[in-house]
Amino acid sequence: MTVPSPDLRAVGDRIEAVVDQLRTSTDRQVWELIEEALGLVTELYGGGLARVLDLVDDDTKARLVADELVGSLLILHDLHPMPLEDRVRAALDDVRPYLGSHGGDVEIVGVDPVAGILHLKMLGACDGCPSSAVTLQMAVREAVAGAAPEIVDITVEAATPVAPMSTPVELGRR
Repeated sequence: MTVPSPDLRAVGDRIEAVVDQLRTSTDRQVWELIEEALGLVTELYGGGLARVLDLVDDDTKARLVADELVGSLLILHDLHPMPLEDRVRAALDDVRPYLGSHGGDVEIVGVDPVAGILHLKMLGACDGCPSSAVTLQMAVREAVAGAAPEIVDITVEAATPVAPMSTPVELGRR
């Protein structure tokens, strides 16, 4: 008999709800002890994950990183072997065919890992297009969130205006 696996997103949401309830319903000294205990448990599990990564071969490590849950835990513990900007680039590479099908593309202007902000520039048909905001919301944000959940905000750089022609073109007179 196979035991059904728990809905891990629901478990994570429940942990956040319980922690929030504890934070608001206990006095400061008790909350500080709870917070310390949670930090120590997190540190212990992070140490265990680091040890696992040290013990497995590269193929197994790649499979662990590709797993949504394990990959997220590696990011949480700052153990993910791929740097943040590389994960963002890979996520954007995954969404480029979709953008390209609409005549557009996206370029990374910069990444602020401390603030968790990704600065992008929409290119091609996506630049200035009314639907570029929708494209960004749906495709780019989703791709980035899956690969780099530590990115909490995405800003889009304003389009570079096209320079006017230096010599006016005379259309002719009658």
